[in-house]
Amino acid sequence: MSDTPNRVDYQTFPERYKHWKLRFDGPVATLAADFDENGGLRPGYKLKLNSYDLGVDIELADAINRIRFEHPEVRTVVVTSGKDKVFCSGANIFMLGVSSHAWKVNFCKFTNETRNGLEDSSKYSGLKFLAAINGACAGGGYELALACDEIVLVDDRNSAVSLPEVPLLGVLPGTGGLTRVTDKRHVRHDLADVFCTTVEGVRGQKAKDWRLVDEIAKPAVFAEQVRSRALALAALSDRPAGAKGIALTPIRRVIEADALRYDHVEVAIDRGKRTATFTIKAPTGTQPTTVAAIESLGAGWYPLALTRELDDAILSMRTNELDIGTWLVKTDGEAGAVLAMDATLLELRDHWLVRETIGYLRRTLSRLDVSSRSLFALIEPGSCFAGTFLELALACDRSYMLSLPDDARRAPAITVGEVNFGLYPMATGQSRLQRRFYGEQAPLEAVRAKAGQPLDADQAFGLGLVTSNPDDIDWVDETRIAIEERVAMSPDALTGMEANLRFNGTETMFTRIFGRLTAWQNWIFQRPNAVGEKGALKVYGKGEKAQFDWNRV
Repeated sequence: MSDTPNRVDYQTFPERYKHWKLRFDGPVATLAADFDENGGLRPGYKLKLNSYDLGVDIELADAINRIRFEHPEVRTVVVTSGKDKVFCSGANIFMLGVSSHAWKVNFCKFTNETRNGLEDSSKYSGLKFLAAINGACAGGGYELALACDEIVLVDDRNSAVSLPEVPLLGVLPGTGGLTRVTDKRHVRHDLADVFCTTVEGVRGQKAKDWRLVDEIAKPAVFAEQVRSRALALAALSDRPAGAKGIALTPIRRVIEADALRYDHVEVAIDRGKRTATFTIKAPTGTQPTTVAAIESLGAGWYPLALTRELDDAILSMRTNELDIGTWLVKTDGEAGAVLAMDATLLELRDHWLVRETIGYLRRTLSRLDVSSRSLFALIEPGSCFAGTFLELALACDRSYMLSLPDDARRAPAITVGEVNFGLYPMATGQSRLQRRFYGEQAPLEAVRAKAGQPLDADQAFGLGLVTSNPDDIDWVDETRIAIEERVAMSPDALTGMEANLRFNGTETMFTRIFGRLTAWQNWIFQRPNAVGEKGALKVYGKGEKAQFDWNRV
């Protein structure tokens, strides 16, 4: 991995933004989409009509995180447009046309995660979102609006909402549009069918009557209506008006040819074996246990620093290392230090900063769940898979734990903590333990009875918490063979398999978005003459007309 111009960096900051304007007014923040058409992440396309690419969404994700942590006084975020007569025309079709299959999948996945994150913040930390649609809103632009708590549409006889991907391109909306229209907005299925197959979309009173938007407002009173609804949403939030935020300072990171190195996370790449080893390090030294001490550390507080590093590492590896299909997850340090961290998180979980940090951890672990890579946990001497760190192993497809019955001092142990029973729910709404045991009470109660106790390999295996417990004679060969067999398999085939196996049991709107739509996009993007191919352009006209049609979605 080298720091080349082709490498995608998920770290940014407001002074570097090309596409979003962020301003604050008491409890309301406004994010205005004003995309620089010449500011695409890669060459070969222009971001016309507020169409977006991955770079736009990287800025959006960063802006939302800064609101979460740097501005606790903000209770409502208004998402609107800084351009005349256009809100957002969705993903840039020319960008998709010059992108590889893997790039498109990662792009859609990150976009899904960013939009899901809006709903996550609304549910768990009281940060509300209002889409103020002040122009044409199509495709991914409407999907962004759908992720907000409420939608206000300007009633100017021209502005409409639409999902024209099916009639124009023969593909599904890629970031949850169809699912949110029915599951979230409860649009009647026959009206939804008309809406999703109509190129021109729906505007005005009909959009409200069909539940596609919550309110409409004439241009003269649009700003007033948006402000009123933003304040009404803010009144539902418990984010603290008088709290002082913390600055999200740049993450310390060293990029090497075959490694990513952070303070608390390391990723080592073995290109010959096509594996990457993630090592997550436990906290060391005295850790704060009071709100005042945590606030004084700011972004340097271990749980927050760790989460930012792990999130960046996951995103970087997903996007920049497409040939590395198997990730090996290890931990290093004292289990007691991890459990002490968890105790602080639980004790102070109602404080806004701790709550936001737990939310960031929850979303990062969820990002691991939906990464299209094979995940194996290796539990060895020196490991600290306890509490929050045990979630890493529970997120993996398999876990191997070394058994050392004759050397209790060196034998690795795992420890189930209170956090493993629901602090970090998956997209299913279940804990990873519930997912593991399909919600069956007998195995869950057996595990809970051992909570807080270090479990050796045989005990963990007996409780169903690990996949295999080879002893020191078999460890090297068993793990080597398992990894080699996995690397030899098709990553594309494993993507679909892993997605289905990881999200068993309860189905939710989020699992439908990831498990169905994203998987379908994986297939459709590989078809000849699919999104962005020149053959499809001929169907919809030539010159400016064709260009306009492509950019609409």
